[in-house]
Amino acid sequence: MSKTTPNADGFTSGDSIDSGVSEDTTWISWFSQLKGNEFFCEVEEDFINDDFNLTGLSSQVTYYNYALDTILDVDIPEGELDERQQELVEVSAETLYGLIHARYILTARGMDAMRSKYAEGAFGRCPRVYCQGQQVLPVGLSDMPRHSTVKTFCPMCWDVYYPRSRIHNNLDGAFWGTTFPHMFLHTYNSLVPPRNPERYVPRIYGFKIHKTAIQVRRNVNAEDVHIDDRKSKSDSRSRHYRTNARTLSSQPQSNRRTIS
Repeated sequence: MSKTTPNADGFTSGDSIDSGVSEDTTWISWFSQLKGNEFFCEVEEDFINDDFNLTGLSSQVTYYNYALDTILDVDIPEGELDERQQELVEVSAETLYGLIHARYILTARGMDAMRSKYAEGAFGRCPRVYCQGQQVLPVGLSDMPRHSTVKTFCPMCWDVYYPRSRIHNNLDGAFWGTTFPHMFLHTYNSLVPPRNPERYVPRIYGFKIHKTAIQVRRNVNAEDVHIDDRKSKSDSRSRHYRTNARTLSSQPQSNRRTIS
């Protein structure tokens, strides 16, 4: 079965790729090296050959057996599939590989492969100014395929963003899943960056916008507002006590109430 290039939707178009690809190149290597697939690492065939690692995937992928044969470079008999079916198998192979990939990157070997890509900056950097170019990790907002595209997670500000490259915005988030970046940082504690406490402070003519302004209250964290309110009440009580104490100390001794 010929290797094919992905179209604008991230699926294969059925057209053969450049003839410069070696016949000895495995489907996994070929797929991982395609432009737009930089977020993928190469899953070891030993992992794929273990049926336990594929449990439950057959119900999520059409033409499952043919798709698995495609990934493992098992020849499908000539004429067994028509052209339309062959295209569907190639699409299914990409989906199946992505779902296997999501499981593989949670293993020690998979995380090590992703660590190398992280060190190379393959996943991009956080667009937030105060994160100062912090490297990000791919993450899915759902573990089910076809629910949302892949996002990037910043370990400094703990927020998610769309990938910087438009070509990555077509990738299914389930191919990385919701667990990967957090398990990765839990495993490699030395890669967890310190939080940057700096926050953008909006100003008008150089003056901070008062916290009671609608635009500030709408965008401030609810917990921050709660903390500010408690602090304000605490400060108010402290001023009240200090005022009473000064008033009491200024009164003549004979006018003070005696507590028995």
